[in-house]
Amino acid sequence: MNKKKTVLQQVTVEDYAAEGKALSKKDGKVIFIEGAVPGDVVDVQLSKSKKEWAEGKAIHFHSWSADRVTPFCDHFGVCGGCKWQMLPYEKQLQYKQNEVVQNLRRIGKVQLPPIQPIIGCTETARYRNKLEFTFSNRRYLLPDEIAAAKDAVIEQENALGFHVPRLFDKVIDITTCHLMAEPVNAIKNTIRDYAQQHNLSFYDIRFHQGWLRTLIVRVATTGEVMVNVCFGYDDEKERTRLFDHLLKQVPGITTLLYTINPKKNDTIYDLDPQAYYGKGYIIETLHTGPGGKKLQFKIGPKSFFQTNTRQAERLYQVTSELAELTGKETVYDLYCGTGSIGLFVSDKAKKIIGVETVQEAIKDAWENAALNHIEHAKFFSGDVIDVCSSEFFQQHGQPDVVITDPPRAGMHEKLVRKILETAAPLVVYVSCNPATQARDLNLLDEKYEVTRVQPVDMFPHTHHIENVVQLRLRSGLKEV
Repeated sequence: MNKKKTVLQQVTVEDYAAEGKALSKKDGKVIFIEGAVPGDVVDVQLSKSKKEWAEGKAIHFHSWSADRVTPFCDHFGVCGGCKWQMLPYEKQLQYKQNEVVQNLRRIGKVQLPPIQPIIGCTETARYRNKLEFTFSNRRYLLPDEIAAAKDAVIEQENALGFHVPRLFDKVIDITTCHLMAEPVNAIKNTIRDYAQQHNLSFYDIRFHQGWLRTLIVRVATTGEVMVNVCFGYDDEKERTRLFDHLLKQVPGITTLLYTINPKKNDTIYDLDPQAYYGKGYIIETLHTGPGGKKLQFKIGPKSFFQTNTRQAERLYQVTSELAELTGKETVYDLYCGTGSIGLFVSDKAKKIIGVETVQEAIKDAWENAALNHIEHAKFFSGDVIDVCSSEFFQQHGQPDVVITDPPRAGMHEKLVRKILETAAPLVVYVSCNPATQARDLNLLDEKYEVTRVQPVDMFPHTHHIENVVQLRLRSGLKEV
């Protein structure tokens, strides 16, 4: 029998597992289920089936969970962006809290203090400050559309929206996205409508042809709006017409850029965005807390910045609190990005040393330090495991506090070993993946004990979680 066609009947969904998948057990086997909520009774079509576990998708609902709520987005169930809209936000937080606890216990296997309740978001919609939309000449057809067409040939249509999960060449046409405040939908819809009316070509990802490729919009809490349109090739005449129309229809745009991208991928980090209108960047602010500073950050088209500004403030406030700074410390900010965490805590530290792989981010970090008149912060570009040598620490001072905020893969084992060797009195580990964080905590347990744990939710209606852990050097241990 083809396992992909195997259907399990009337499975009662019991819980949530990692990565937002629901969990059940059938005949002693653990079943991971997409599209279900604990309490649902569903039929599950399996896509994988092993001896002890299987995974699949809910294809029929016999009864609905009492915990379900009505999703607020018309694209829910097709777009893969906000998979937990059918759960009350309080339940989302509950499952996220549980995932942090389970990861730290099962993977970390270290002694833990009481884990603090997760800090939720005040705003659960329109909380993002950046979105990227894709132009495509292959609009994703909904199952109802295909069924209605029967045997008729459906003409290929254009779309501006998000990629369909696991389908590289199909894009869902998004009319209204609730992830970001206006004027994001006005910008997107104005460009799409104009392009359709004037027969401008949308990109064909299979054959790498077409003019309109991607649309990136950033909206700062200061009210500044940046738009960057990426084209497959340059056409100054059409570009000017499109941009003049957009600026007329959406006057709230403060800077408008374009990027010519002839490559086969959509990344812009090796390209050169050009300003058509405005200063080419926007200014965002972060408040360090009651009575603290208001920091400014210059954000260009290639800058990295936390995508939930107001919750980033809370995340950084937690990080600052756990760093326990008195004004006398040398702080190392590893994987520092554009320096936002280091600069955020700088008024409480003697010296900030930031290290980041991406050279463009380090350039931004220096600019942001200058913008905020912070002179005791220095930033260095290079692979963290290469830069952070014994000689580097000797040159810039032994760390009193290490703040590390690695990517989802966690820290390289060599960096963990370097932290153990350096034996800073305090480490604050900020993570967007509690599973890899737990793995690293297990390695750090050789010299460090976990003294505080604070989960923070940055992305409502998704399974993503941030977690901040304070580690203190065990009594009697010092630098080797």
